[in-house]
Amino acid sequence: MNAYVGQLAVSAIAAQLERQQRAFVAEGHVGADIRIDRLSRLEAMLKKHAQALAQAQDADFGGRHPGFSMLNDVLAPLASVKHCKKMAGKWMKTERRAGLIPFSLFGQKTELRYQPKGVIGIIGTWNAPVFTLVSPLAYVLAAGNRALIKPSEITPQTARAFAMAVAEFFTPDEISVIEGGPETADAISRLPLDHLVFTGSTAIGKLVMKNASENLVPVTLELGGKSPVVIGQSADIARAALHIALGKGNNSGQICVSPDTIWLHERQLEDFISALKAAFAAQFPTIAGNADVTQVINARHYARIQGYVDEARAAATRIELCGALPDDGGRRLPMAIVVNPAMHLRISQEEIFGPALIVRSYRDIKTVVADINAGPRPLALYYFGKDGAEERYLLEHTLSGGVAINEVMMHAALQDAPFGGVGASGMGHYHGREGFNQFSHLRSVYRAGWFDPRQAMGVLPPYKSTFLATVKKWVGA
Repeated sequence: MNAYVGQLAVSAIAAQLERQQRAFVAEGHVGADIRIDRLSRLEAMLKKHAQALAQAQDADFGGRHPGFSMLNDVLAPLASVKHCKKMAGKWMKTERRAGLIPFSLFGQKTELRYQPKGVIGIIGTWNAPVFTLVSPLAYVLAAGNRALIKPSEITPQTARAFAMAVAEFFTPDEISVIEGGPETADAISRLPLDHLVFTGSTAIGKLVMKNASENLVPVTLELGGKSPVVIGQSADIARAALHIALGKGNNSGQICVSPDTIWLHERQLEDFISALKAAFAAQFPTIAGNADVTQVINARHYARIQGYVDEARAAATRIELCGALPDDGGRRLPMAIVVNPAMHLRISQEEIFGPALIVRSYRDIKTVVADINAGPRPLALYYFGKDGAEERYLLEHTLSGGVAINEVMMHAALQDAPFGGVGASGMGHYHGREGFNQFSHLRSVYRAGWFDPRQAMGVLPPYKSTFLATVKKWVGA
């Protein structure tokens, strides 16, 4: 793209934002009926275009089962839309809050209004190319906002299908979809938006936050990290292996809350590896040409994941493959179980985000907690076991975006609880009342009462000789 075309594109995006902001101001109060209408249209859009969106994802991945795409990227965000439709009217109601004593004794009142911020930018990612747009969008619309949306350029056919779907159901001053590459995302992140949601890597998240800071735009960053699984000695090993395999097999591990590193006691190691391999084999009896196995998104990520495994193999690390490596030129990979790799290896340091996982053995669970705390805060943490004291110790001595007990990944599907990261795994939330609050301005309103007691209390100038002593008494000094 030459400089002129780039500048033209940036100016066009900025102009579209200005149009949406003018429309937002002109609209004034965004009532529950308007919010629910927009959510209803979003619901209808997903239902009508479900098949087209699923087929586009299959094409973008070069092999992703349309049923999985419909489940993950239509049905899941549809749950967000339906929850917001149900709750928007309740969430937006003005609340009474405690007044200010002694003024409240004379009729002073306080209320809290949940008002839309304006135009929210949403930059999605490729691994869940519809979910990462629509799930936050539902809460954006429930809060009464408009949206400027940038789908991932890594899934261009999905981006096109999504843009066409939105254009059918929404006017451009309600929701605009801006297609383009990284330079487009960079331009959007520099705009004077009223809030910005970004889903992607921690490295890019830092750049997005830096760009947004130019206009003091608040951000919601949904990032990732090496989400650990801690298996206690009280756990049912076969059940833990099954649920980890089901979660990790989801989208071939290309999910932000996918299990990355599994910790279990050294006495359980061999039984667990055997059970895990069997669980993967039951899901995916073959790899080559198996439509149930999602392909790695592109050649770059395929080489990255293979590079992790090859480096570990070259370092004499034990590796168990859950199936045969295809030689058909495709990008399907068997799950690689990498056992106790050295900490300096890239697979130990970087988020895997693909069909490989680490299994580490421990003797004392306190060393596991220390290892988790030594790294960046993960987006998710998982515990398998029946030991209540051990579970409490893990919850009270670690910090992560979310937690699932005796399960993996399912917490991200909750609609009545916030989803988000902490530290390097992100900031802010969507889902739940907290998601609505994220995209609302919580505006406090002070209503004066029928009498102002300050003069009678002697706290207005000109101050009397007793003023300081009176204040000191109130302070307790």
